[in-house]
Amino acid sequence: MIGVRVVQKISSTRTFAKVAPHVIPALDRAVHRLTRGKVLLSAQMLPGVILTSTGARSGLPRRAPLACMPEEGGGSWILIGSNFGRTGHPAWTGNLLAHPDAEINWKGTDIPVTAVLLTGEERAAVWKALLTFWPPYATYQARVEREIRLFRLTPRS
Repeated sequence: MIGVRVVQKISSTRTFAKVAPHVIPALDRAVHRLTRGKVLLSAQMLPGVILTSTGARSGLPRRAPLACMPEEGGGSWILIGSNFGRTGHPAWTGNLLAHPDAEINWKGTDIPVTAVLLTGEERAAVWKALLTFWPPYATYQARVEREIRLFRLTPRS
């Protein structure tokens, strides 16, 4: 369990917030592609998905490897727009606001989903569970003035 604590401590640093956005997604995409969707490196510590959303302005497919929190029962996922504690919202959150129908690759399976931005009491309850799931998100939130966006993804029929 010490490995998780070390990773949590490192992922809470400002240096990690500067370097990780340039390194982790690129590695995740490459390994995911090479293993035909079977391996996502960052998912070795946190569960992860590859989100394919529609670009808010371009209308083109956009792929992003993201950490997620699977909800109990396995029927939905929470995506966290932390952007590693950087000031702006990540682009994929704007894409989901403009085009909530998307697709995720979860453990090698493509799943069409619909995203809903969580607000109010619902967001507060999920945020509390999220901080138990991965405490460094509190550090990310403390670093920025914006409210970190949380999305619930549910499968489409």
